[in-house]
Amino acid sequence: MIIKSESKVKNGLYLVSTPIGNLKDITFRAIEVLKLSDFILCEDTRVSKNLLNKYEIKSKLISNYKFNEKKNVSMIIDILKSGKIISLISDAGTPNISDPGAVLVNECIQHNIDIIPIPGASAVTTAVSISGFSEKFFFYGFFPEKNKILESDLGKLSELESTIVFFISSKKINKIIPFLKKYFIDRKIVLCREISKIYEEFIRNDVKNLELFKTNPRGELTIVISEKKKDKKFLRKLSESDKMTIKKMINKISIKEIVNVINQSNPISKKEIYNYCLKLKNEI
Repeated sequence: MIIKSESKVKNGLYLVSTPIGNLKDITFRAIEVLKLSDFILCEDTRVSKNLLNKYEIKSKLISNYKFNEKKNVSMIIDILKSGKIISLISDAGTPNISDPGAVLVNECIQHNIDIIPIPGASAVTTAVSISGFSEKFFFYGFFPEKNKILESDLGKLSELESTIVFFISSKKINKIIPFLKKYFIDRKIVLCREISKIYEEFIRNDVKNLELFKTNPRGELTIVISEKKKDKKFLRKLSESDKMTIKKMINKISIKEIVNVINQSNPISKKEIYNYCLKLKNEI
């Protein structure tokens, strides 16, 4: 596929999102910017060449991964200051999301160099979109190696009421499952494997029913855990302060909006809020 364009792009660092599996999942703008780049920073040049060769992108490549990104920074900043265009890509998905890039981005900020995002594929949002869980989510990234840190973090995360997203290598999934059952026993889970690839699979289950894999699944997994259910036993009653707040809003916004505003920040039954609003309306 060849995309010809006379478009001009300004100098700076471009964070270009690349496919997370299927090589067709890339935008026209991403291809255009990569073609116009003087250099492309790649996490693994061997992986990136599969995509770049498909779209006949001939820009020069610079290896930029976890263990050399700090060493590369001053050289890359000098290139950018000379007026060149550099694109940063990861092996898959949106750069700087659990991938190298933060060091360079912060250095560009310090030097007032333009940073331009080119939106595209992301395993995080893709997984959340098919989960069926709350759209309010917390992205954690990869699990830490040390059990002490892992348990500390999972303990804190288990208190969040939002959906939670993790990345994990398939080789480590069996180690993590017991921890998930310990901290998220009453929640649901979706294990997303090989997203957008031939063997794409979404495994839906209750966390309490999770079992160890007999053989390691292929590739990296994106795990989505459902939001925490509010325990109705601990729902509190409307306070006088809540009632005063509702009285101020009752003639300004709809009852439905009031219910959402009050319930969002307080563990109060929506039914109780709704009934109180109706009572106020009837008194007016």
